[in-house]
Amino acid sequence: MPEPQYGDPDREYQLSATESDVMVAGGESYNGWTYNGEYPGPEIRAVEGERVRVTIENDLPEETTIHWHGMVLDGDNAMDGVPGVTQTAIEPGEEFVYEFDAEPAGTHWYHSHVGLQLDRELLGPLIIEERNPHIEYDTEATLVLDEYLPTEPRVETSSGTGGGMGGMGGMGGSGFPDAPPAEGTLINGRLPDDPTPVDVEEGSRIRLRLINAAAAATYEIGIGDHELVVTHTDGPAVEPVSVDTLEIGPGERYDAVVEARSPGTWPIRVRPVNKSTSAGRALLDYDQSTGDVTEGEIGSRQLRLSDLHAIDDLDEYRGEPDRTIDLTLSGGMMGGDGDEWTIGGQAYPDADPISIEEGEHVRFRMANRSPMRHPMHLHGHHFVVGDALKDTVIVPGHMGEITIDFVADNPGTWFFHCHHLYHMETGMAREIPYEQ
Repeated sequence: MPEPQYGDPDREYQLSATESDVMVAGGESYNGWTYNGEYPGPEIRAVEGERVRVTIENDLPEETTIHWHGMVLDGDNAMDGVPGVTQTAIEPGEEFVYEFDAEPAGTHWYHSHVGLQLDRELLGPLIIEERNPHIEYDTEATLVLDEYLPTEPRVETSSGTGGGMGGMGGMGGSGFPDAPPAEGTLINGRLPDDPTPVDVEEGSRIRLRLINAAAAATYEIGIGDHELVVTHTDGPAVEPVSVDTLEIGPGERYDAVVEARSPGTWPIRVRPVNKSTSAGRALLDYDQSTGDVTEGEIGSRQLRLSDLHAIDDLDEYRGEPDRTIDLTLSGGMMGGDGDEWTIGGQAYPDADPISIEEGEHVRFRMANRSPMRHPMHLHGHHFVVGDALKDTVIVPGHMGEITIDFVADNPGTWFFHCHHLYHMETGMAREIPYEQ
C-alpha cells in the first residue's frame, strides 16, 4: 500500500465516527453510525486547488475508512480510503489523517468504504467551490438523498419475480444477493412528514446540489411548476440544459439551478425508481409564503445522458483508444453464481486486476447481462461517457450497454465497482493498478 504524503493544508477538519441516535422526524429516531453525531455528516468545503486535511477518530466498535468520492487525488492514492488496497483500515480507538488537493471543483461527498457501513449513515457532503463559475446564482442548498433503513444492514437474497431495471426483487429460485427493503426516502436525513425546508426569495436563482448517497436506490427528482436547469454532473460543468425531472443513481451528483418565479411552498419530490419504497420530499419555501403546500404539476421532460455536454475540452479522450476492455456485468442466475455479482465473470476479492499502463487512453465497454441497473464508479479519475465527464454512470439492466473512456494519468491502485453497495459487497468490483 502507498505511503501517505503530507504537506501544508489550507483547510483542516476533525471527524469522529461514532454510534449515535439518528433523528429522522419529530419523535422518530434509530441507532446509527455517524460522523460527529450528525446525519448527514458535517459539510466539508474548500475552494478548488486548496489543500484539505481531515483527521478521523474511530470511536466505532469495528474498523473503518473514508473515501472522498469525486476527488481525483492526483499523487495521493494513499488517501483514497479503500481498506486493504490503499490503506490499512482504521482500528477502533485509532485515528488517521487524510490530506488531499481539492479538485476537481463541484458537488462531491465522503463515506465509509468498509463493508456495509455506508448504509449505517457514515456519509456527508464534500463541496469544492469553483474559482470561476460558468453560471450565476444567488444562493445554494445541498440535498443528500438516502434510504431509510432503521435496522442493521445485511445482504439479503431476493425471491419471487419483478424488480425490473432498478428493482429490489429477484428472478425467482435462488434470486440475487441484494439490499434489505428500505422503509422510506430521506432528504437531508428527514422523512417526508418532517421535510427539510429550502428557503428562497422570489426572483432569485438557487443552485441545488443533489447527492444520491443511497446504498441501492435510483431516484427521480422534480419540483412542481419549476424547471431544473442542470449545470454540473459528478462535479464537472456542463452546458446548462432545462428539464422537468432527472434520474440520479447511487453515487451520482447533479447540480441544477432553479429560478424562483412561482411564489408559494412547493414539494421537491424524490421518488425511488422501480421500487415500492415511499417517496421523499423537501420543500421549496418562498419568503412570505403562507406555508400551505401547493402540489402543482411536473412536466415530462426528463434529462437524458445525451443532453449533457461538457464545458471542459475533451480532446484527450477522443479518437481510438490504446486499450479497449470488454466487461460483462452479471449476477444471480444471469451468468453467475446465485450469491455474487461479477465483472467479467469474476467476483472480488478473488478477481484478477484489470491491467493498463500509465498514459494510455483506455476504453471500457460494459454490457449488462442482468435485469438490474449498475451504477459503475471509477476512483481517481473522471471518464467521458457520451459528451460528459463523470465518475459514476448507470449501466441499464436487461442487456444495457455503456462505453466510457478515461486517461491513465494518475498512477496507483484504483477501485472500480458498482455503487449499489450490496452488489459491490458481493463481488462487483475490480482493482485497476498501474505504475509511473
